[in-house]
Amino acid sequence: MFLDLKTSNHSRIVCWMFGWLGAFQLWLPAQEPARTNVADLAIVNARILICDTAMSQASAIAVQSGRIVAVGDRSTVEPFISKRTQVIDAAGRTVTPGLIDSHLHFINLGQSLQKLDLSQAQSWDEIVSKVEQASWLLPKGTWIEGSGWHQSKWIRPPDNNVDGYPNHRSLSEAVPDHPVILSHASGHACFANQAAMELAGVHRDTSNPSGGEVLKDAAGNPLGVFRENAQSLIYRAQSRTTQRLSQEELNAATLTQLQLAGDACLKQGITSVHDAGSSFETVRRLRQFAESGQLPLRMSVMIRDGSENLSAQLPTHRMEDVGGGFLTVRSVKAMIDGALGPHGAWLMEPYNDLPSTSGLNTIAIEELKRIAILCKQHHWQLCVHAIGDRANREVLDVYEQVLGQQVSTDHRWRIEHAQHLTSSDIPRFAKLGVIPAMQANHCTSDAIFVPQRLGERRSAQGAYVWRSLMDAGSIISNGTDAPVERVDPRASLHAAVTRQLPSGEVFYPEQCMTRKEALLSYTLWPARAAFQEKQLGSLELGKRADIVLWDTDLLNCKPADILTANVALTILEGKIVYTGE
Repeated sequence: MFLDLKTSNHSRIVCWMFGWLGAFQLWLPAQEPARTNVADLAIVNARILICDTAMSQASAIAVQSGRIVAVGDRSTVEPFISKRTQVIDAAGRTVTPGLIDSHLHFINLGQSLQKLDLSQAQSWDEIVSKVEQASWLLPKGTWIEGSGWHQSKWIRPPDNNVDGYPNHRSLSEAVPDHPVILSHASGHACFANQAAMELAGVHRDTSNPSGGEVLKDAAGNPLGVFRENAQSLIYRAQSRTTQRLSQEELNAATLTQLQLAGDACLKQGITSVHDAGSSFETVRRLRQFAESGQLPLRMSVMIRDGSENLSAQLPTHRMEDVGGGFLTVRSVKAMIDGALGPHGAWLMEPYNDLPSTSGLNTIAIEELKRIAILCKQHHWQLCVHAIGDRANREVLDVYEQVLGQQVSTDHRWRIEHAQHLTSSDIPRFAKLGVIPAMQANHCTSDAIFVPQRLGERRSAQGAYVWRSLMDAGSIISNGTDAPVERVDPRASLHAAVTRQLPSGEVFYPEQCMTRKEALLSYTLWPARAAFQEKQLGSLELGKRADIVLWDTDLLNCKPADILTANVALTILEGKIVYTGE
């Protein structure tokens, strides 16, 4: 039935109801009209270092749906702020982009946080004691793992040492019923006790594998130290244990390690990492985690494998921005030499303190060429670990031969570490478009033995020559190389601008970076080194909102204060993922 409000007996009641509702609406708080430009989060009253090429600054920034929608002063950001916006008053503190660690081993970092930390041990006896105590808590036959030891940093050499390396006997006697594997701080050597060597089938007649060395004592018996490729003898024995795990157990173990590594990075302001070498199997597992939103931060992963497997699998394993920008796989990692500490870096001339060797070449040059050709054919980035000056020379030669006319194109091939160079090779990086991905903390960590290994001339001319490389036109992509070093970007930033050792000595200060260069080496430059500068590395409009709030002005504080700077907030994709205490 049609209701006529003018004549109906109900009209007075209806009018009264509308009148009452009108009065009630006047009493209600005003409702904000629907808006589409409302920021989820805004930071105001800040000193924002945008980290563009001009190192511009701002005081406010707004984020919507994980992207930067406004950056400038308060008036620029104000139109994006509503009652629904989380507004953070920075109280004058410094804001930077999320840091990018351009060289670490992410899952290994997580694994290292589950192992004995031997990095602070001051003697071999201290290490033996730590391992023995760990054995009391584990069933017989369980592998005991540790990492971070370095014989050059002990206060006294161990008894019966060979070239400073300890003999396994004291450890084997203290821990006879558990196989033990202790990785060197450099990652280029490991130590095993008798139980581990027996499982690996290592004995006095075991020969050196290609690109590796089984160290032996004067009587010809294995010392317990395995350098470079010889480490695989022990790790293969250990892996036979993990091969018995189910796929679900492997996934759960990997996810735990990713979370441990992610937590360690986010609390340091690291929101993106370049993982320096994982298998095809690992990246397939990482893809599952990325697609289900389980990666704790952004990962750009380098595949490490031989040319045969690369040829078969490169075409099907390229991944970009999987999981909404959390996983990219478009790089290949190779290693041409070892590390300087264990005399594994491949040098043009013999070691000063061990003239019997010039280091180790860990991959055949022809195999490296095959890998480079595959990367060129499939448009993958190539990243080669090279530490010694001979190693860097050989890699640059291969790059030049393979790239040919593409030298001038935007291939962005890299050399990882590039620690020791001859003067004539320094300008070749910029000329060939090769990015030196260097970890500044290695300089101040290794400087205590660099002159011993290289001598004064080679150390002065080519050791960690950031300034020379930048002056020749290169950018430096910085990082920590964790877990080889601590995952602490402050140490690398401090080393970059001071080159100061813990003793106070400064290691060839003419090679220092400026503060701006150091910050760029952790933001915009590593973004470019991973083809991600349009998305990451600076706080510009439209880029992903990865942001760090610091309690210290990194651009102007005293150099020593860089080491104690704390992260107040880490923001990933516009969401707060870490709050400092």
